[in-house]
Amino acid sequence: MDNARRKSNVALLSVISNITLVILKLVIGLAIGSVSVISEAIHSGVDLLAAVIALFAVRASGQPADREHPFGHGKFENISGTVEALLIFLAAGWIIWEAVQKLIHPHGLENVGWGAGVMLLSAIANMFVSHKLFKVGKETDSVALQADAWHLRTDVYTSIGVMTGLALIWIAEAAFPGEHFHWIDPIAAILVAVLIIKAAYELTIKSARDLLDVSLPDEEEKWIKNYLEKIDSGVKGYHRLRTRKAGSDRFIEFHLLVSPDMSVKESHRITEEVTCDFRRQFSDATLVTIHIEPCDGNCSNSCAQAEICTIKKTSNNGG
Repeated sequence: MDNARRKSNVALLSVISNITLVILKLVIGLAIGSVSVISEAIHSGVDLLAAVIALFAVRASGQPADREHPFGHGKFENISGTVEALLIFLAAGWIIWEAVQKLIHPHGLENVGWGAGVMLLSAIANMFVSHKLFKVGKETDSVALQADAWHLRTDVYTSIGVMTGLALIWIAEAAFPGEHFHWIDPIAAILVAVLIIKAAYELTIKSARDLLDVSLPDEEEKWIKNYLEKIDSGVKGYHRLRTRKAGSDRFIEFHLLVSPDMSVKESHRITEEVTCDFRRQFSDATLVTIHIEPCDGNCSNSCAQAEICTIKKTSNNGG
């Protein structure tokens, strides 16, 4: 199965799972009057919207480059991740508002066990689906799927938090008959919101950075530089290295300094070999642009700023 199909299938699984959980949490939350369970239903509703956005994004980003989008559609995934993060912020604000209202105007809970049960089911389901999303997202370098996975993994933690809060209410009221511990429920909801805000902030940074054409991660640029430093066969060095990323697509460009008497055929062979090696290391979607530049040993100002220059090294070692 190709990557586009895998990404689409696991995104669809997330949509179906979230639809089921939204319905269950909403029904149980309204039935027992638990603001924390209802807040979790809202959280799952945001997860559902995020899953739908991710499904659209992975399908759109998989389309080949065209006349209007010559660099492909990879940034659909970055836009998806950023929108998902903003949705999480909105959901967290709503949860805090409802929890504060519940603290001001408290009311009792009924059938707490049902709430704890649906939270346990939610945690198990989201752990399974998020694991699938993380696995496929990392294997295909999909920002949208990894963002959706973080949504669901956060839901796992918050579901456990709400379940713990409901269990504490049940235990405390059983141990101290006549006493009320309903305040634990909105406090648990506020803690849920804090966790959601933290996840949203981290997700925003991760997904939005590529929209600004930030360079590839340090470890990837280090691999590129180490590779270019080891090329011989008439290659003198390189400079003007620039990198960026859009979704799973990487863009790498640089000037390769070669002997002035190198044939066009040989320089073309080198560029083809470098391009193939880069695509094997990163992904088949990697676009490599190499400008061949003759080097006669007389360094210009731009050459003096080259990241690596074998002529300089030879000269320094000899003198």
